[in-house]
Amino acid sequence: MTKKKKTLDTLVQDIYDKLDTLTEGKSLDVSEETATAFGEAMKNALLHWSGEHPVNKPTLRMSNVGKPSRQLWYDMKATDQKNSFSAATQIKFLYGHILEEVVLFLARLAGHEITDEQKEIKVSGIKGHMDCKIDGEVVDIKTASGFAFKKFKDGTLPDDDPFGYMAQIAGYEEAEGTQHGGFLTLNKENGELALFRPQDLDKPNIKQRIKTLKAQIKKDTPPELCYNPVPDGKSGNMKIARGCTWCRHKFVCHSDANEGKGLRVFRYSKKLEYLTHVVKLPRVTEVTDEWKKV
Repeated sequence: MTKKKKTLDTLVQDIYDKLDTLTEGKSLDVSEETATAFGEAMKNALLHWSGEHPVNKPTLRMSNVGKPSRQLWYDMKATDQKNSFSAATQIKFLYGHILEEVVLFLARLAGHEITDEQKEIKVSGIKGHMDCKIDGEVVDIKTASGFAFKKFKDGTLPDDDPFGYMAQIAGYEEAEGTQHGGFLTLNKENGELALFRPQDLDKPNIKQRIKTLKAQIKKDTPPELCYNPVPDGKSGNMKIARGCTWCRHKFVCHSDANEGKGLRVFRYSKKLEYLTHVVKLPRVTEVTDEWKKV
């Protein structure tokens, strides 16, 4: 009797069902071959992370074309192209790579077919490397905080997508001629998995997006603000939007804030707040040392 081929629809549940074997105190019966392949994937992830990554002039790639246009304009125009990632961020990169391999291992263990890993694609001259196909559909593997994970689990990513993930998956599918893929996401905080398969209407027209972006980047002035400032509670103060907080261009982008004096930064117990307009001075420490502001 021919074994029925698995499909993407049951992926997450199949993984959970497989791991229930451990819950019952039984062995998963991982073969020597599977264990060796997983070990090799871990080694490759480590070598990729620890290897040399030359700092070249930024270019448009499928992984960034969905980011806000103004952010990309500054990326392409910046004179200082030095990587400024902290040690903590480098550690996050490492476990991100490792966890992606863990997710793929679990998908294979659950009997799903993984193909085209890190295949290079090109759309309108823009290159990229897709993570893989699972059961014939393009799948992008993501690891996320609990906050970000909710957008994948609840299907609200198209409404709040500062990193341009929707354009990324649209580009991969355009290149591959498929349209029913999505994101397999791991919640780093509790191990929960979610598969989000966007509707076609939620995906951007990737060819038009690339055309528009190329034209914008050629201009001498940046596009409009990615996000308008938002109220800081009921104080009357205004602050940069959440999507701006992790952008390395926030200070130059908002250089006209506070009547041309630039952003004012205040340290709260768990985070920094970047104010564009101060009516009432916050009762916390204002950060003035440049290196502490980011």
